[in-house]
Amino acid sequence: MPAPTRRTFLALGAFAGLLPLAACTGGGGDRPPRPREQDPDTALRLRQLAATDALLADYDAVAAAAGPADAARLTDLREDLVQHREALARTLPPSAAPSASASASAPAPARGVAELAAAERRTVGLRLADLAAASPELARTLAAVAASGAAHTAALGDTGAFDAAAPAPSGSAPAPSGSGSGSAPAPSGSASAPSPASADTAALQAALAAEHAAVYGYGVVGAFLPVGPQREDGRAAYAAHQARRDGWQRLLAGRGASPAAAAAGYRLPFPVKDAAGAAQLAAHLEIQLTASYADLAATAAFRAEGAAALRECALRAAHWGADLPALPGITEAAGSTGPTGSAAP
Repeated sequence: MPAPTRRTFLALGAFAGLLPLAACTGGGGDRPPRPREQDPDTALRLRQLAATDALLADYDAVAAAAGPADAARLTDLREDLVQHREALARTLPPSAAPSASASASAPAPARGVAELAAAERRTVGLRLADLAAASPELARTLAAVAASGAAHTAALGDTGAFDAAAPAPSGSAPAPSGSGSGSAPAPSGSASAPSPASADTAALQAALAAEHAAVYGYGVVGAFLPVGPQREDGRAAYAAHQARRDGWQRLLAGRGASPAAAAAGYRLPFPVKDAAGAAQLAAHLEIQLTASYADLAATAAFRAEGAAALRECALRAAHWGADLPALPGITEAAGSTGPTGSAAP
């Protein structure tokens, strides 16, 4: 789009100058200013900010009583919370957003790491509880923040499964041990459900295409993992991605859409030659999937499914050793790419 010229600004200024004259000729006199429309997400954002500030205070209290090693680990997790807060407050006017320092300075009881993990789990539940009522933009943010919080919960030692947002399909496989995600939930919906909007269908097609690539990538991962727990984790993740791929295909077909087909071949983002490279590829695949599922969490038709899948991918990425961003799917590593649909080398 070309930059506006000086002549354009002059023309716009002249047009704006006509508006008060036209209003005066109407004989209506002075009109009261139109009230500013409030962001419909304001109440949700404020509630989520309050929950974030309470969690920040908990981190500060636990870190103050922890040893140097634990304090450093908690500081890293706390930095993610600061980014969560910034994302949640992004559209609020300064006068509406509460002060982070004021909230965080409130006294909080010093608690242990296990209780901090429980607080993270409760906060994830609060994120997901507001998901349905949020705008698409806020829903994407809440899904990413919840995924990060789930990873924090696991990092703090609570690896229990989170409640699935949708029922698990028959034959679904559990996630890798240590991921804390339980079995992969299946897409909801049936052939009798109303057709989703075209944007929702496009997001689901993109998620399906990403799962095709992930299934191919995990086939490579499994070939280089040694016999033992690591290979079992790879097999479980491979089966879980197959189950989710198949579920998306059934859902799209049942709603009258033609499911996206897998590419003839995929080019890997980097060569895999050993178990370390295989684990790196597995982490990379999961991080790439979070972007597709953040988009799916922003839809109206598949919001819960997208958030659940995003959370599982984030947990698997952390399990494989990824340096998980504070907002998985939104702040993924710049310039990174997954397996591309082209002729395999």
